[in-house]
Amino acid sequence: MKQVFGYHFVAFLTVAIWGSTFVFTKILLQNGLSPAQIFTLRFILAYVLLEVVTWVVGQKVKWLSNSVRDELIMVLLGITGGSLYFITENASMIYTTATNTSLIVCTCPLFAMLLFKLVYTKTERVTKMMALGSVIACLGMAIVVLNGRFVLHLSPLGDMLAFGACLCWAFYSLLMKDVLRRYDAFFITRKVFFYGIVTIMPYYLVVPGFPPFEVLLRPVVVSNLLFLGVVASMLCYVMWNWVIGKLGAVVATNWVYFNPITTILFAWWLLDENITIWFLLGSVLIIAGMAICNYKK
Repeated sequence: MKQVFGYHFVAFLTVAIWGSTFVFTKILLQNGLSPAQIFTLRFILAYVLLEVVTWVVGQKVKWLSNSVRDELIMVLLGITGGSLYFITENASMIYTTATNTSLIVCTCPLFAMLLFKLVYTKTERVTKMMALGSVIACLGMAIVVLNGRFVLHLSPLGDMLAFGACLCWAFYSLLMKDVLRRYDAFFITRKVFFYGIVTIMPYYLVVPGFPPFEVLLRPVVVSNLLFLGVVASMLCYVMWNWVIGKLGAVVATNWVYFNPITTILFAWWLLDENITIWFLLGSVLIIAGMAICNYKK
């Protein structure tokens, strides 16, 4: 029981940190970095640090997967959990509102549940309580994101990009379940960072340019990039990939519903944004939904 609680705590902690990244990313955007540049720098930093950690602990470096098929899966993980996910999520906010983007992307657990049900019809069992809890948590997440403004401004292109980001993370979870049977979370995370960096490079052929050194050396930029690279990328991706193997992808992915809660709390703390009654109501529903989802008779 204590072990399972520990796994859930790691999942919650990971999502809580990821929820804060929207705030730290906003600070970097205000300092002149683009979303693609922020993603590239945080993944490069995370990858280099993982290689250093591997060398320091004396672990033998494994460069390639056991088969071509597995290596191709690693490429897909780098795309769905890295480059394509971040490009579609960030690009969607150009064409639609941040509310629409957040609402669509955070419905990922529902789509992940349906996807796992289709692919793993026998091994990944979705109970009625899990489905009910996920729907209640999704409703709570929607209330938190909408914050009392129950009007969505439809933008087909922007909403489709946000939905693309949602599907990317669902497929990332699906692929992760497969490779965790054969590789440890540390190796997989290194591959995700590497192929995330490689597959973002074509983007710079379309939108070239990088921020000057005087911008990158600003204390506020350095501190935020270090947090995003070391904590939100290196540590959190290792923890997330590990916890998927312990809890199962469906249960672990349901913690994504907590993402907007931590985003708003950090925005209140660092950006002086207000907390409303809608936030409190939605938070209660999310917590209730997660409790129902994980209920066992």
